Amino acid sequence: IDYAALERLIEHQVVGGVDFLVSMGTTGESATLNAKEKEQLLGATVELVRNRLPLVLGVGGNDTAAVVEALQSFDLSGVDGILSVSPYYNKPIQEGIYQHYKAIAQASMLPIILYNVPGRTASNMSAATTLRLARDFKNIVAVKEASGDLDQIGTILKHRPKDFLVLSG
Repeated sequence: IDYAALERLIEHQVVGGVDFLVSMGTTGESATLNAKEKEQLLGATVELVRNRLPLVLGVGGNDTAAVVEALQSFDLSGVDGILSVSPYYNKPIQEGIYQHYKAIAQASMLPIILYNVPGRTASNMSAATTLRLARDFKNIVAVKEASGDLDQIGTILKHRPKDFLVLSG
């Protein structure tokens, strides 16, 4: 891990005025890091951010048990929220997507941002599933909606709970 580059990237984002920082999202090398490297990266990121802006941690995958285990094994004391990509590759049905996020929501009290990116996961989380999750779990607070389906996004915006955020991505 190039910690000097990490520090430069974080400082650039902080100075640039971003609303929050995502560490270990789906873009970049996080998928190729082992568990120890992820722990080290998270620790360094928390230290470098120093509570200057909210820190969101990317924890996702297509193995629900592994995602829950990762959530329970990380020291999340400097983390303000979780961004979790919808299960990829194995193309779960909507109930499977719901159950995946239900397990995540029950494993962590941190705010959770759902991440729907069908172009990368090979499955779309429907508006109905997104809204059901938003209503059923108080700690599911947002969706990063990258389907590109304006009808779906409009449905979520129209029927979402009052404080549920819809992020573009």
